[in-house]
Amino acid sequence: MKKITVLMMYMLGLLFYLPASAQNDADEAEPVVIEPGQDIPRERRAQAGFKFLTVSPDARAAAMGGAYSSIRGGSTAMYYNAAAMAYYGRKIDVAGGQVQWIADVNYITGSAAFVTNFGVFGLSLVAVDYGDFLGTVRFDNEKGFIDTGTYSPSAFALGFGYARAITDRFSVGGDLKIARQDMGAVPISITGTNPSLKDFKETAFIVDFGVLYWTGFKSLNFALSTRNFATERKFSKESFELPLTFRMGLSMDLIDLTGIDKEVHALLFSIDTERPRDFNENVKMGAEYTIMKTLSLRMGYTFPSDEEGISLGVGVSRDLGTTDVGFDYAYTDFGVFDAVHRLGVHVGF
Repeated sequence: MKKITVLMMYMLGLLFYLPASAQNDADEAEPVVIEPGQDIPRERRAQAGFKFLTVSPDARAAAMGGAYSSIRGGSTAMYYNAAAMAYYGRKIDVAGGQVQWIADVNYITGSAAFVTNFGVFGLSLVAVDYGDFLGTVRFDNEKGFIDTGTYSPSAFALGFGYARAITDRFSVGGDLKIARQDMGAVPISITGTNPSLKDFKETAFIVDFGVLYWTGFKSLNFALSTRNFATERKFSKESFELPLTFRMGLSMDLIDLTGIDKEVHALLFSIDTERPRDFNENVKMGAEYTIMKTLSLRMGYTFPSDEEGISLGVGVSRDLGTTDVGFDYAYTDFGVFDAVHRLGVHVGF
């Protein structure tokens, strides 16, 4: 138990110290004298790359505002906190989904978890299709540009996860991901009217880590997680950081506080506080009401947020004895942008 406490205190230190340290360094920095021709130093805000890694890919989690780090589950837990899949109740879980993102960007997701005597092993995949774009480059001709043809940016992240229950109350988990982003072919020079194109691609190796702790009070769970830890990457001459994120979460079935029959009703409430590298801190809150362990209604909200509004969702699941099957849908309002729709399906054996 002492080791568990030390580990959780260490994770809390990471959660609060690193971002605060970076801010203090900026606050205490000496005034900078800018010489003629010297670049002006700028705060790196909203400049992280591989931002597709921050989109919530699971319909159930998204409907709850993304407040999912402390909720026990199957293979989709790897997208939020791998430690949460350590207590999965079946041998195999397979899940798939689709996200209709802003500007007709489409995400396809898939995950699987395998329960063994040595822990739970998992695989996850997120693939992004940005669509087709018409490439042009400025040129001194009648049109004022040269058509370089169509290009199709894409991205994917393949993860290998592991979770283990250290005790019946405490679990740890991690995820090693390889992520790749293809920005398409870009003109680098023009000979006559023929542009010379170069493919700009970048690959990153990423580590996620998290812990999950059942407090012993009713069904109250506590979680800490770190996601998208990686070294700086570079496209051409410009270096960038990945969207490192720290989270702390709590969740509980509020029916535990009442005398209502838990076999009929469940009311799961969850809250996550998040510290992203490239934005200010935010709070995610979600709720899920389930009746007869079959029909679930969900709602979530993230604040502060410029455009992301309320999330709503519904899920249907059925225990067939040796197998369970579930379908999920989520809707998220994004203000001036198109609404985001998510679909998901999972099967447990």
